[in-house]
Amino acid sequence: MNILQNREELIGVVDEKDGDETFAFGLEAIFHGRHLSSEACISIGSRSEAQQLRIKSALNIQQRLLFPENFSNRDEPLIEIKFQGKTQEIPVSSFLPTPRVPYRKLRDDESEYPPAIYCKSLGPSLLGNADIARFWDKVTLTNDETLAVQALQLIYGEEVERVAVVGNDAPRSIGRRAIVKMKGQEHPVPLKSLGDGAVRLFGTALALANSRDGFLVIDEAENGIHHSVQPDFWKMVMKTAHENNVQVLSTTHGWDCIAGFAQAATDSQEVYGVLVRLERDDDRIRAVEYSEDNLKAAAEYGIEVR
Repeated sequence: MNILQNREELIGVVDEKDGDETFAFGLEAIFHGRHLSSEACISIGSRSEAQQLRIKSALNIQQRLLFPENFSNRDEPLIEIKFQGKTQEIPVSSFLPTPRVPYRKLRDDESEYPPAIYCKSLGPSLLGNADIARFWDKVTLTNDETLAVQALQLIYGEEVERVAVVGNDAPRSIGRRAIVKMKGQEHPVPLKSLGDGAVRLFGTALALANSRDGFLVIDEAENGIHHSVQPDFWKMVMKTAHENNVQVLSTTHGWDCIAGFAQAATDSQEVYGVLVRLERDDDRIRAVEYSEDNLKAAAEYGIEVR
């Protein structure tokens, strides 16, 4: 729901009784075609259905959000979530910013809900100082801190020695920010002075560390990263994702990014990576999947797969 709120996907409705305006999340925005039906479903994960995270809508769900007084508790529609053989049904009333219908457990036979699955998103813009500081706090003095420093070294090599986050959030302060100790320089430099590529690499490493056992979505993965660094960037992403059990989903329009991904995927024996091209088929969107072998051939011979 945070995504819908950040994108202001809200629907306003005036209460007929008191005239007050209330808001509900526009749930149709997360489904293909912005259309809700009993068949609408989101699938995230591997090609194996058993390992997919599946989110399914219910019919008339938006009407239930806007006019809960017209529905009985027994008829309350649900968002159904399936993962690893477990099913959780969530009443749509729980998606209201200020719930108008109390949350209640609808399935008495379901005694155990699946654990929460964390999903972080990155891009297409760079991480802000506040997000960098928040991610950094969770990796300080761990192995993930070292990995974040090594991500900067993909560009600057051994010139990068250490990283720290300084400052505070007090009023009239500039806030917290990351600084980098560079070899041969007396004073550290702000991370953002090292360029967008450095911020992107550092932010990706931190996001991977903060997505353990969950999902990470990287939008426009090529942004700010030089083509010569793309293979090493993707090797870092794949290695860290494997170690932290993270499912990474990324979008790109750049050929250099695809070529770098193809090289990293074919070089890695532990991680399975595929490219999915989305193309229009009349009024529908069709997914075309390229395996690692297909990607390698495409990169070698310059075959367009975008």
